[in-house]
Amino acid sequence: MESFITVVVERHEKQASRLLEMLREIQAEYNHVSDDAIALLATKLAIPRTQIISCIEFYSFLHRHYQGNYEILLSDSITDHMLGKQALTDYLADKLGIQPGQHNTQISLNNTSCTGLCDQGPAALINGHAIAQLNRQKIDQITALIQHETPLSQWPSSLFEIQDNIQQPGLVMKQPITAGDSLKALLQCGLEKGLAEIERSGLRGRGGAGFKTAFKWRFCAETDSTERFVVCNADEGEPGTFKDRVLLNRFADQVFEGMTLCAAIIGAKQGFLYLRGEYLFLYPKLQNILQQRRQQGLLGNAILGRDFAFDIEIRLGAGAYICGEESALIESLEGKPGIPRNRPPYPVTQGYLGQPTVVNNVETFLSAAAILVYGADWFTACGSKTSPGSKILSICGDCASPGIYEYAFGVTIREILNDCGARDVLGVQVGGPSGSFISADEFDRKLAFEDLATGGSFIIFNQQRDLLDIVQNFTHFFAHESCGFCTPCRVGTRLLQKQLDKICDGHGSAGDVAELEKLCQLVKSTSHCGLGQTAANPILTTLQRYPERYEQRLKAIRYEPGFDLDAELEIARQLTGRDDPGAHLSQTGESS
Repeated sequence: MESFITVVVERHEKQASRLLEMLREIQAEYNHVSDDAIALLATKLAIPRTQIISCIEFYSFLHRHYQGNYEILLSDSITDHMLGKQALTDYLADKLGIQPGQHNTQISLNNTSCTGLCDQGPAALINGHAIAQLNRQKIDQITALIQHETPLSQWPSSLFEIQDNIQQPGLVMKQPITAGDSLKALLQCGLEKGLAEIERSGLRGRGGAGFKTAFKWRFCAETDSTERFVVCNADEGEPGTFKDRVLLNRFADQVFEGMTLCAAIIGAKQGFLYLRGEYLFLYPKLQNILQQRRQQGLLGNAILGRDFAFDIEIRLGAGAYICGEESALIESLEGKPGIPRNRPPYPVTQGYLGQPTVVNNVETFLSAAAILVYGADWFTACGSKTSPGSKILSICGDCASPGIYEYAFGVTIREILNDCGARDVLGVQVGGPSGSFISADEFDRKLAFEDLATGGSFIIFNQQRDLLDIVQNFTHFFAHESCGFCTPCRVGTRLLQKQLDKICDGHGSAGDVAELEKLCQLVKSTSHCGLGQTAANPILTTLQRYPERYEQRLKAIRYEPGFDLDAELEIARQLTGRDDPGAHLSQTGESS
């Protein structure tokens, strides 16, 4: 172990900022990070053991105790449950002779929040490698390979096949650029004119917040610093979101070109692609593309023969949804637990290693590269005045054709549902669990920053789905993924989970629903970062649109003879000034 760790530390130049990469390598080699490994790392990096331990305990893909030769993680996303995940889990557990949450010397079996394969679930990770469309036949094959102790490298490649499922390409995906064209266009027109073209296009960040891309780049370029960084956020952990997986598999060259374009404009020499840990299977291909770009003179020193040096390094996450938040991502890049920073200062002035840093997502860099080749007019001819261009969507759930769709901004939700073959729709979760659940009454709303803004996730639910089961899954997700930094989120998400579970189990009263809503508002208004501030959205948005679905799950109430429920409800409405009779009913005849 000592010789292995020595090689790992030397390869990473003894930089503590690369701690997460080192831990991932040790985990892959020994199936855990032991106390002896922690002590060796602490000595060689000259950092406290507690710093290493806090990192291991923060990330769900790292373990201090042996996990067996085969670590199996089953996706627990709502879309996996809709496709029969629970029955398959029971079948797998029976075949392996081990229950979820257990491990032995050979196998560990657990759940993970989401694998980014929502369009082709149920899905799993085995030693970090993704397997889609699980069924009994695949489980039989997997268990036989495990029982014969077949190394994962010798498993049939067919087990690991992942589909892109591009159902409807649009403006950007239909016109990919040739490698180098965007950089040539920039060098020909000059950095200022290139940035002005991005500004004229009106390109806004495609991660959901919609911050103006050119403004961020210009602000970073004008900071008083000699060192700047470019970071591509490919840590799409929101259940129902998988477009970045497809864009990196199909258009990675253009994404890297967009990052290089940004680097030229802001004056950066180093870039990072922070790749979601669940996308380990993309890592070798992406490394090959980076190497090809270096050989083509599109990365490295003297890019295109000019006085311009820039390179890109891929860093893998380790199973933490919160690292999709840009400041938490930067903390993770620095080898720390991904706890969001206080803001201000913002990353654009004090980001990676305290230096000015531009963080944009995969789709933003992809679009920026295309704009420099085809021009701002090409981009603004699509979409609306307030929301120019197109948006790439990950669509899954109850529809005939799940996958990737690209639309001009301004398209209605109804048109999207028709295109993907959604029928008898109860509602759509737009933007993942942290977004909004919209009802059938809102399907004429438009996809746009001024109406329904989204990072790209659409989960569709038909009328046969149990709404509270959906909300319960999302609420458990947030409670599990809270980083624990602030009390409102750490404690509040657990209280939301318990209160909602009580209602879902049929033990709640109208008063419990009222208390649930108050708790939602408290968590939303007092949490430190976006996770806590949006954790209550699944409850709030569904409670607003489907109050009757909550009422149907409340425990039966027994009343005294002659009790007039309608009259009492009307009195309650008059007393409270709202349609919330919970508190009044607790004083007027409710009994357990």
